[in-house]
Amino acid sequence: MSRRGAAPARVIGVDAARGLALIGMFVAHVAPAVEDPTALALIAIADERPRLLFALTAGIGLGFISGGVRPLAAGEGRGILRRQIAIRAVILIAMGLLIAATLHPLVFIILDVYGVAFLLMLPLLFIPPRAALVTGIGLLAVAPALAEIAARTPFVAEARQGALQIPVDWAVSGAYPVIVWVPVMLIGLALARLDLGSRSTVYLVGLVGGAVACVLLPLSTLLPSPYMVADAAWSVPVRASLETLANTGVAAVVVAVLLVLTGLATPGVRRVSVAATSPVAAMGSMPLSIYTLHLVVIALAVRVDPASGYLTDDSWPLLLWLVVGSMVFAWLWRRYIGRGPLEWLLRWASGRSRTAREPVDTTASGRS
Repeated sequence: MSRRGAAPARVIGVDAARGLALIGMFVAHVAPAVEDPTALALIAIADERPRLLFALTAGIGLGFISGGVRPLAAGEGRGILRRQIAIRAVILIAMGLLIAATLHPLVFIILDVYGVAFLLMLPLLFIPPRAALVTGIGLLAVAPALAEIAARTPFVAEARQGALQIPVDWAVSGAYPVIVWVPVMLIGLALARLDLGSRSTVYLVGLVGGAVACVLLPLSTLLPSPYMVADAAWSVPVRASLETLANTGVAAVVVAVLLVLTGLATPGVRRVSVAATSPVAAMGSMPLSIYTLHLVVIALAVRVDPASGYLTDDSWPLLLWLVVGSMVFAWLWRRYIGRGPLEWLLRWASGRSRTAREPVDTTASGRS
């Protein structure tokens, strides 16, 4: 653990997981439709898992900046930290709304919902880690189902047609409802508090996450479809909760595996893993810059599909350029300049006085 007041080290495994989440979003956003069942199944992996992985690493990041396994005590700057996070959250909300109003990308934008989720996390930052973990898992077991039910109510349907559309989408009916994101962030916060530099903790996270995914994903497929079975509408919210819990388990496995490879493995494996994942980890170290840049690119790539006559941004070459271009840009920027450009601006605007470059640590004993 870094000493308090020092520039915290990056956790390579968490950055790499966040970078993978970004790549998964790219796939979900611009991968063209395919007919091959195998290719379709591979693309479907990017449907929900990347956003949950992103939310999990966001919670871990909040845990790291608030002290990790030794959280700030009362009087050690909790109020200042909360104010800085709140400023960031408001800026993210403004950025998300501005991008939606000006660029009109053909994708759902996470920035504003991300900001709202940060605001909701403020009073939860310093609850005990086991309480955060139990609360996060308990809420995640019911929140997706509640969001599905609420999204289909006449009240929400009517509200979405008027001035309340944006806050209602933030809460329950959008692609990234905060009643789902906040529980996942709570789980990530708890993991950061329980010490992701500990082998036993990381192995346990991976085993439990894998077990949850292996049990709940097949179970969710056994539920009857409302399109095939009369009076089976109840299965939709139940399936939503089962799949979200399972996919959060997948996200936990991804984080655990990357933490082991880049921080807890033998020195030789660690060196190779850090080198191999460095472009992806570089992306994950500047998620705001990479995500915003990709929104600009896909907004500029919108065109009319000659086959359907509809607007589209789907393109295999675009997907390739987004992935490769983001990795190259992030790796070069990180190596020669340091903190991502928008990350630097956001940190400056929120008043966090830290150095432009951060030391790099391949273990989870630093912060991210």
